[in-house]
Amino acid sequence: MKPYQDKGLTRIRALLLTTALAAMGAPVLAQGFDIAAQPLASALNAFGRQSGLQVSMAASVARGMSSRPVHGALSAEQALAQMLAGTGIPFRITADGTALIGTAEAGQAADGSVMLDTLTIGATGGTPAPYAGGQVATGGRVGMLGNKEVLDTPFSTVSYTESYVANRQAHSIQEVIAKTDPAVFTSGSTGMINESYSIRGFGSAISDVSVGGLFGVSPYWRISPEAFERVEVLKGPSALLNGMPPGGSVGGTVNLVPKHAPDEPLTNVTLSYASDAQIGTHVDLARRFGAEGQFGLRANGVWRDGDGAVKDQKMGTRLFALGMDWRGERARLSADLYYSRDHVDGLNRGVSLAPGIGVPRAPDTDTLLNPPWTFSTTKDRAAILRGEFDVTDSVTAYAALGFSHSDFDAMAASTYQVFNEAGDFRTNVSHQRSIYSRRTADVGLRGQFTTGEVRHEWTVNATYYDHDNKFGFARNMMAQDWITNIYNPVWGPAVDRGFSHAHLDRTGSQRTQSIGFADTMSFADDRAQVTFGLRRQKVVTTSWNPDGSRAGTPYDAGATTPAIAANWRLTDQVSIYANYIEGLSAGATAPATAENAGEVFAPYKTRQKEIGAKWDMGSLIQTLSLYEIRKPSSYTDPITNVFSFGGEQRNRGAEWSVVGALRPDLRLMGGLGYVEPELTRTAGGVNQGKMATGMPKVQAKLGAEWDLPSVEGLTLIGNATYMSKQYINADNTLSIGGRTVYDLGARYVTTVQDRPLTVKASLTNVTDKAYWATTLFSGLGAPRTFLLSATMAF
Repeated sequence: MKPYQDKGLTRIRALLLTTALAAMGAPVLAQGFDIAAQPLASALNAFGRQSGLQVSMAASVARGMSSRPVHGALSAEQALAQMLAGTGIPFRITADGTALIGTAEAGQAADGSVMLDTLTIGATGGTPAPYAGGQVATGGRVGMLGNKEVLDTPFSTVSYTESYVANRQAHSIQEVIAKTDPAVFTSGSTGMINESYSIRGFGSAISDVSVGGLFGVSPYWRISPEAFERVEVLKGPSALLNGMPPGGSVGGTVNLVPKHAPDEPLTNVTLSYASDAQIGTHVDLARRFGAEGQFGLRANGVWRDGDGAVKDQKMGTRLFALGMDWRGERARLSADLYYSRDHVDGLNRGVSLAPGIGVPRAPDTDTLLNPPWTFSTTKDRAAILRGEFDVTDSVTAYAALGFSHSDFDAMAASTYQVFNEAGDFRTNVSHQRSIYSRRTADVGLRGQFTTGEVRHEWTVNATYYDHDNKFGFARNMMAQDWITNIYNPVWGPAVDRGFSHAHLDRTGSQRTQSIGFADTMSFADDRAQVTFGLRRQKVVTTSWNPDGSRAGTPYDAGATTPAIAANWRLTDQVSIYANYIEGLSAGATAPATAENAGEVFAPYKTRQKEIGAKWDMGSLIQTLSLYEIRKPSSYTDPITNVFSFGGEQRNRGAEWSVVGALRPDLRLMGGLGYVEPELTRTAGGVNQGKMATGMPKVQAKLGAEWDLPSVEGLTLIGNATYMSKQYINADNTLSIGGRTVYDLGARYVTTVQDRPLTVKASLTNVTDKAYWATTLFSGLGAPRTFLLSATMAF
C-alpha cells in the first residue's frame, strides 16, 4: 500500500474536526468521494487520499481482492462500507482518525496487542510502508524533496526493505541493489578491494552513497547492510535533489536509511555460515523509553570471519552501529554512530592483455589471481546528528551534521599482464595507504502553501562537504616481476608490510558547498504535479607537497544545475512522468603539457532526459522508462594540444521492471534493461561511435519467492541473472561473453519454545559458472557459494 501524502493545512483541520466529532458521538459530515472499482489495495489508497484518514490493514487482506465503486457525498464510514460490500472484510474507524481494516477488531489481537503482519497507509513520519510482498517500499526519499510515494515520483526509484536485505543474506550493498534491478550492473566478483557497480551504464563510487540523505558518512570501500532499514536507489543524475556527490557519480544515487527503534521491543540474534568456512553473528536490539515511547535506542552488532569461497581467500567484517532518536510533538532528533572494519586476505584481482593476445578462457571459479598474502583493511567510523522542527503546521526546518574517518590499507597486484596464449602472466605488487577525514552538513526548510487551485510544496536546501586526504603509495615491491600462469598460479614469499605503519602527510583536500531551491506545484485535485528547481554548486580542491606546501594552484569553480519534472496520475493506478535533470562532477585544470596549461574548468554537467510510466495493479507494480544521458569527458586534442571537456559518452536506454505479489503466495521482482553506451565524441574521432567498455547492452533479471502450500512456513526462492557480452577494449575488437547465473534458496519460519525462528539457506551461482567479471581487470566472478543463517526473536 502507498502512504498518504499530506494535502495541506485545510485537510488537516478537517480531519481534526471529523475526529473530534466522532469522539463525542456527533454525526460526521459527509465528504465527496469518487473512487472507481479497482484492485482493493489501490482503492484503499485513494480512500486515504480523499478522506484524509490514515489506513492500517493486514498485509494479506487486499491480495487478489477488488473494490466496489464509491461515488457521492458520504461519511468515511459509509464510503468504506460501500467499498468493502460483499468482501466480508471488517473495518473500524478509530477516534484518532485511523481506519483499521481486515482483522478481528479490525487490526488488533484479542489481547489488545497490534498484529505484526500489517501495512500502514498515512503515517506522517518515518519511512514509507512496505508494498505488497514486503520486498520494496511504497515510496522513498527523493533527495531534498523528501519522501514521496512511487506513483507521485517523476523519476525511476526503488526502496528495498529491511526484510528483503535480510532474506538475501546480503553481505554488501551491491548484493542488494544488483540482483533484480535491470538498471544496475555489477561485476559479480567477490573479495575485491571495494564494491563495484554501475547504474544506467555509469560507474558509481561507494564513497558517493549517502546515509539519511547526507554524503560523506558512509563506509568508504564496502558497506555491510545490517545497520540500515532501507536501501534506496534513485536512477539517473540528481544534482538538484542531492547536490554533487564527493566522487562525482552521475548514473544514480544510493541512499541508506539508518535503523531506529520501532514501537515494539526488538531482540533478534542471527547465526550465519558461508562457504567455505566463514561463520558470523548479528545481534539487533531495540527499545523505546518514556511515557509515550518518545526515546528510542537500537544497536546492531555484526561479526563475520573465515575462509571465503575462493581458494586461499579469507574475509572478515566487524560492525557496530547505534541509532538513537527522540520524538516530540513538533520536533524530532536522532543520532547515529557506527564503527566498521572490513578485511580481506588474498584479494581478488584481474589481468590485462599484451598486444595481440586474445581473451583467454576464464580459469576455475575458485582461482585466486593474486598472491594469498595480499590484503586490504578498511576501518570506518562516523557520527551523524539530525534534527527536524515543525515551525508551523505547514513549514518544517531540518538540519544534519556528520563526521567520518576512513583508514584504508592494502597490498595488491599493480602489474598483471597475460603475455601469451597459454595464459602465462607477469605480476608485481604495490602497497597503498589512504586516510580520509570528512565533515558534512545538510540544512533546509520544507513547506507548502496554496495559490488559487494550485498547491505548492517548496524546499530550500544547503549542503556542505569537506575532506582532507592523506595518501601514500609504494610501487612494485618485488625486485622483479613474478611469472606464473592464470590456470595454475604459484606464488612466492610475502613481501614486507612495513609500509602499513608509514607516516602519511596530507596530500589533498576538497570542499563543496551548494544551495538549491525546488517547488512542486500540484493541481487537478493533486493528479498533476510539476517540479522545477535550481542548485548552485561550488567546488574547491587543493593538492599538497610532502613538506606541507601547496602543490600548484587550488581548483576553485562552480556551476548551476536546473531540473524540471512532471508527473500525471491518469488514474489512481497509473501515472506517467518526464524529467530533465543534470548531474555534476568536479572539472579539472589543464595539465602543464597542454597549450592552455593551468586553465580551470567548471564542474562538468551530465544531462538526462527521461520519460516513463508506472502502473500499480494493487499488489504488483510495473515501471517502464526511456532515457538518454550525455556525460562529457576530458582529453587533450592530438592536433591543437588543447585540453578540454570535448569528449562525450551518450547512454540511451529502456528499462522495464516489476515487483510485488502475483498471488498471495507468489512474489516477483525483476525486469529487462537495454542500454547503448556510445562514445559520441572522442579525441581526433578515434573510436567515435564505439561502445563504452565494461557494460552489457542487455540485462534480464528475475527473482521469485513461492510459499509452498503443502508445508506451512516454507518459502522456495529462485533468482536468474542474464547479461549480454561486454567489450573490454576501446575499439571493440575484444569482448567477454554474456552469462546467465542462477541462485536458489529456501526460507522456513517456525517457532521454538514460543519464539519465532527463521532459517534461510541459499546457493548462489548454482552451476559454478566460470566467467570474467565485467572486464579482465575485475577478475573472476564469484564461485558457487552456500549461505546458511538462523534468526531467533527473543
